[in-house]
Amino acid sequence: MKLKKFLIPIAVLGVVVYFWNGSFNKATATESQAQDIQNTIDEYSPSETAIFSGGCFWDMEEIFEKVDGVSSVISGYTGGKTVNPTYYEVGSGKTGHLESIEVHYNPNAISYEELLQVFWRSVDPTDDKGQFGDRGSQYQSAIYYKNNEQKLAAEASEKELEASKRFDKPIVTTITAATTFYKAEAEHQDYFEKHQFGNTMSGLFSPRDSILNSIWGDDREVKISAKQSYATDFNKEETLKTLTELQYNVTQNGQDEMPFHNPYWDYFEDGIYVDVVSGEPLFSSTDKFDPNTGWPSFTKPLDSNYIVLKESEGLFAEVVVKSRAADSFLGHVYKDGPEPTGLRFCINSAAMEFIPKADLEKRGYGEYASLFN
Repeated sequence: MKLKKFLIPIAVLGVVVYFWNGSFNKATATESQAQDIQNTIDEYSPSETAIFSGGCFWDMEEIFEKVDGVSSVISGYTGGKTVNPTYYEVGSGKTGHLESIEVHYNPNAISYEELLQVFWRSVDPTDDKGQFGDRGSQYQSAIYYKNNEQKLAAEASEKELEASKRFDKPIVTTITAATTFYKAEAEHQDYFEKHQFGNTMSGLFSPRDSILNSIWGDDREVKISAKQSYATDFNKEETLKTLTELQYNVTQNGQDEMPFHNPYWDYFEDGIYVDVVSGEPLFSSTDKFDPNTGWPSFTKPLDSNYIVLKESEGLFAEVVVKSRAADSFLGHVYKDGPEPTGLRFCINSAAMEFIPKADLEKRGYGEYASLFN
């Protein structure tokens, strides 16, 4: 009798845990899918590299991986003369190499100057014996410029830091031309993700954050400025009044239009598609294809600065595509598209306006005309 008394509560608890765990896993999977899609977009966006040394590359990799506009960070070694050095060789201090990171970033999303500000707020530029708890020549700080533009920016940022009197000792961070960057062994890549618990515990005992927070205070966080050159002064409230009922329901209420009964699903003239509310450039006809779904489909956005990926809620979670400035619902993105990206942006015609290539200049989108030469 006692066993029967507890069977129903146990069964109910089991069902609750099952569905809660399923929902949690679904949400986690969806978030992971959205990040995977964003990573793919970044791969096909404009990319430049920056190289920094700032102590243990595990720490520096984690810092820069979290910066918006950075697509990937690679841990490695540079600055010395030993070819293809190993972690233990560099650790001996005899190779001349420093533990370093190679930062891959989208210059349309973050500038090199902003990366420099992140760097200065992540190191002690007055320490020539290492960084915080990491001691040795391989842990010194350095900026390796790839071209003259980066050199001038790095030198200017150093002078600005010196003039600020933020530090009471001389700046000793090296600014020098980049040489061969040797990628570190696999176990040192994405270390903070592979060893989250150990990395968290290590961070609790590292003086890096406490020292830098005391020096920079509220100024330690770098505010990355928006790089949008379109939709900077549109009046959303007034524009919404001009939309059709369908356009409003799609963009503001997230309602998908009928497939095969919309103007752009089978339209393949040369031009670009912009947000119907803000005018943000979204997609190009050069990236359009027909998966026979009844909606306009694209392999990638025209400029990733103008779209945002969000996770939908509900039993059948999907990755939602919205415009950044107008926050218009555009459609969804799936990982079943053709090469080169393997993505399918399934977008509502009602959320977009088509600008033919002949009108790009007079409509203010002249920078995209070269897509159709």
